[in-house]
Amino acid sequence: MIEANTLPRVPARRASSGVLRKLLRQPVGLIAGLVLLLLYAAAFLGPLVYTTSPTLTDALHTTADPSAAHPLGTDELGRDVLARLISGGRITLLISIVSMLVALTVGSLIGALAGFYRGLTETVLMRLVDTFMAIPSFFLILAAISVLGNSPPVVVIVVGLGFWPQVARIVHAEVSKFRNYEFVDAGRALGASNNRLIWRHVFPQALPAAAVLTTLGIAWSILTETGLSYLGLGIQPPLASWGNMLQNAQTYFWTKPILAVYPGLLIAVAVLCFNLLGNLLRDLIDPRSR
Repeated sequence: MIEANTLPRVPARRASSGVLRKLLRQPVGLIAGLVLLLLYAAAFLGPLVYTTSPTLTDALHTTADPSAAHPLGTDELGRDVLARLISGGRITLLISIVSMLVALTVGSLIGALAGFYRGLTETVLMRLVDTFMAIPSFFLILAAISVLGNSPPVVVIVVGLGFWPQVARIVHAEVSKFRNYEFVDAGRALGASNNRLIWRHVFPQALPAAAVLTTLGIAWSILTETGLSYLGLGIQPPLASWGNMLQNAQTYFWTKPILAVYPGLLIAVAVLCFNLLGNLLRDLIDPRSR
């Protein structure tokens, strides 16, 4: 009988060096992650450094040029643009993260149950997924917000529920694959319940793929929230978001285009960085990559 201490082990140093090599092969993804950290730090820690109120108006200094008092100038109501970018970023980035947690929770629950139990359960749940995927998500979100209102909690839940079918698809495929592995049969032979097998043994195998999709979904949720706010159906003034800053700036596009450039550039950078970060995570968890 072979003792446990005689079994070959993969050195932790070798595993960590493999991950490091993959990271070094993706410098763009690392830069994207660093930029996102800077964006979140600026959005959530910026008010501790830059204490100017984002809602304080000054009718005598509207659309003012950058100055010592207002580094990025003021908007159409005399509000500090930098303060509003910080405040708007905090709302936009927070909504995108929380809404994707909603999508991950709902999609994982439905996808895991459908993939593990198969049969009638799989048929009913996956046809529900197909039904929601057949409806354009943005129009479904517009309809839901028109009925339920546009308070921040409603926007978070509705945007999250607009992405759950994609998560359910991925989780269903991964759980369907791993449910037939030997460790599931071994757990069932040892008396493990179905709930324990699903959430303790099978679902963790599907979580990395779902996490990659969720990372890409955060970029989608940023675009969705900013699109809603741009149409006047998302976050409402006096709260700032990058979307309603774009909406307010469209009137002054020809006289003060910089008011639209600032939030538009931040939206583009955030979406691009999340997409690049998703590609990096995909390469890290892909067993076929070397």
